[in-house]
Amino acid sequence: MSGGVPGRVAVIGLGAMGGGIASALLLAGYPVTVFNRTRAKAARFEAAGATVADSAGQAVREADVVLLSLADEAAVEQVLFGVLADHLRPGQHVIDTSTVSPAYAREAGTRMSARGLCRVEACVVGNPQMAANGQLRVYTAGDPADVQAVHAVLEAMSQSVVHLGEAGRASTLKLAFNLLLGVQTAGLAEAVQLAEAAGLDRGLLLDALNASGWRSPVLSFRSRFMREREYAPAGFRSELMHKDLRLAQDEAAAHKICLPVTDTVLDRYAEVLSAGRGDEDAAVVVDV
Repeated sequence: MSGGVPGRVAVIGLGAMGGGIASALLLAGYPVTVFNRTRAKAARFEAAGATVADSAGQAVREADVVLLSLADEAAVEQVLFGVLADHLRPGQHVIDTSTVSPAYAREAGTRMSARGLCRVEACVVGNPQMAANGQLRVYTAGDPADVQAVHAVLEAMSQSVVHLGEAGRASTLKLAFNLLLGVQTAGLAEAVQLAEAAGLDRGLLLDALNASGWRSPVLSFRSRFMREREYAPAGFRSELMHKDLRLAQDEAAAHKICLPVTDTVLDRYAEVLSAGRGDEDAAVVVDV
């Protein structure tokens, strides 16, 4: 990316966040190539000017920077090391925004480095609309030189970029954020359930909450799903919430600490998954 000309960015994974990031990069003037296993999801990006690749390998061949937005470690393992590693060029940078465990983040960085490739750990905080508007908050970890090499891309998708130091730290921070999101969402759900059981209208409670000192952007965003009792399309799928709470639980165990509140909330989301509602927004916990 030299001469002031934006380099091509390949975005792999067009879920709620990945799709938002692709939109923000297009608005910022980047040439963007996209790939998603379900090709239908790529149609709107093609209409907005993106190039749609037939495979992940094809997507990265002409890219200066590759950005991953995948569901979990298994997906990263399959796509990054099972497919892309054989198509990436030495020195090519991969921005990985997938939420994984700190241990896996460190391991993936080491394995990429051994291949002459650069993995930038870039955990993003925000919702899909913030992603589409280029208003995410990005926290990076790993080699500062690698982060600097892709800083322009990170800036195009965010309102701030903060480097945290060694590999794994950004993943730890993301798990801490999502732990709090899960606990707050479950707490809001229980407040709604209590009010409704006592005869109060759900909308009345949520209006009162939004006008009170307990109001927050996070709770307001989830309350919109609860108010309408419509949980799709999801801002943050319950399946991913369960996954991130489990990762937080595992990280706590590695440090020999207990997270009893998180344990309880994890059980609540296990019930959501058992009810077959894992693809719905995490706010659906109120109705399970």
